[in-house]
Amino acid sequence: MSAVPPKYQGLRSFAFGDGPELADALLDLVIKGVKTATCSTEDEPNTSTPGERWIVLDGRGEPACVIETTEVSYCRFGDVDAAFAHEEGEGDRSLAYWRDAHRRYFGRQGKFSEDMMLMCERFRLVEVFADHRVAS
Repeated sequence: MSAVPPKYQGLRSFAFGDGPELADALLDLVIKGVKTATCSTEDEPNTSTPGERWIVLDGRGEPACVIETTEVSYCRFGDVDAAFAHEEGEGDRSLAYWRDAHRRYFGRQGKFSEDMMLMCERFRLVEVFADHRVAS
């Protein structure tokens, strides 16, 4: 992680999504300020707490930026609201799009159910690393 400034070198890191293409697409939304929220199953190891900072990796596993968790809440899949779906920033930002995309995403992991519990996280972009280029 040589591209990571010294002040961030002790942070945990992760990539959004479940593959290089999705990781890059979601990272691009974060860097552009469109994506300010994410969710995961409550049993994933990347649970966060408010104030925690993370290094976000691109689809090649290279460090791209740092985000800071601002809020964490838990709710069932079916209880995610339109505001949260909009903050996730994906597709047309509608709740219908969010539900369809996340049914497929969690389905690929073999974890989907309509009443599954999710960790819903809001975050802010702290810094984009100088050598990272935003996709056009």
